Amino acid sequence: MSTLLIKNGTIVNEGSIFKADIFIENETISKIGTNLELNADKVIDASGLHVFPGVIDDQVHFREPGLTHKGTIGTESKAAIAGGVTSFIEQPNTVPNAVTQEILEEKYQIAAQTSFANYSFMMGGTNDNLEELLKTNPRNVAGIKLFLGSSTGNMLVDNEEVLEKIFSSTKMLIAVHCEDEQTIRENLTKAKEQFGEDIPVSQHPIIRSAEACYKSSSKAIELAKKTGARLHIFHISTGKETELFRNDIPLEEKLITAEVCVHHLYFSDEDYAEKGNFIKWNPAVKTASDREKIWEALLDDRIDVIATDHAPHTLEEKSQKYLQAPSGGPLVQHSLITMLEFAKKGKLSLEKVVQKMMHNPAILFKIEKRGFVKEGYFADLALVDLNSEAWTVTKENVLAKCGWSPFEGKEFTTKVISTVLNGQLVMENGRISEQPTGKRLLFER
Repeated sequence: MSTLLIKNGTIVNEGSIFKADIFIENETISKIGTNLELNADKVIDASGLHVFPGVIDDQVHFREPGLTHKGTIGTESKAAIAGGVTSFIEQPNTVPNAVTQEILEEKYQIAAQTSFANYSFMMGGTNDNLEELLKTNPRNVAGIKLFLGSSTGNMLVDNEEVLEKIFSSTKMLIAVHCEDEQTIRENLTKAKEQFGEDIPVSQHPIIRSAEACYKSSSKAIELAKKTGARLHIFHISTGKETELFRNDIPLEEKLITAEVCVHHLYFSDEDYAEKGNFIKWNPAVKTASDREKIWEALLDDRIDVIATDHAPHTLEEKSQKYLQAPSGGPLVQHSLITMLEFAKKGKLSLEKVVQKMMHNPAILFKIEKRGFVKEGYFADLALVDLNSEAWTVTKENVLAKCGWSPFEGKEFTTKVISTVLNGQLVMENGRISEQPTGKRLLFER
């Protein structure tokens, strides 16, 4: 039996901030209390540090299999650990797409050997794989992912009859990417008429417009209400969409939930001039007004979760002209500290950061014994210095395989010092263990 004692940390958990010690035996938290005098194999003095539950990122693209020049489960999960992210849910638009049980299980096998963080993978839906979807095991697969806007391979689900059949046939959580393909195509045609092939990236939120997002998400919600499906809408990017969600019932009872990504809380269309394709995401970063309304919905609990949509591409790929440059960017290493910097500026509380990044993903996906600092729960923890010496994001300290970040040049005074995963100290004072020890997430359903 291995034991770990974390002394004198300031714990942030379930709406409270308090000083306490944490005693960990094997994988789980055995005792939380003050002045614990227990023998342990290792003792960490966390004086001056805040102890958070590990972040659960419900939407990442780690690119394996098939796109490993951009990233691998190994490289990207290591970046996650560096950022205090201890569990991730990865998406099916790898190559081949994870749209059969066999391909999905192959991803789990890769992760079992190489993932530095705890993992789950979404099963992907298409216009013609309902039978495969229905074989998905709710106990050890996070959910079903549907792209209602174009993606890699054959993953656009645009047949309304099929969509309704999927929604009405499964009790599993259905996560959706909502952008109306027809609207986007029409907007792209107009942009090409105006600019030819040399479209400026500032047109991205006009091509992938607020209207395209709202049209798709409102339709998905309508269908979920009609069928009683459990719907989770990824990466809300418009103010108008926030009106579709409720905050008058507890999260545990919500059948329709929403997520926002860090980039939609941080950037606006004013940043395209400086950042160009490096902030080109789908759905697009939109106006400062959209951003403010998303913040309002996050703070009043219409939006339930903060994630990253971590989706690396190489520098060469992102440096192409707008039409050729792919959408997406690496964020998993800097998501927690970005939100904690917002907290330091008074934009939201530390308790709210923990609610949206740790507790709520665990609740809405029904993840077994994770997302909280609680006796009997897995010891997944991030030890953070909220008043670190100033440091700057550079290509040299980015761990994602792609070697760049949209936060390059940004100065932080918050730093993840150590990360505990399943009771093991997997990062100590910024040094990450070379041994991947991530575990498959299980779900209480």
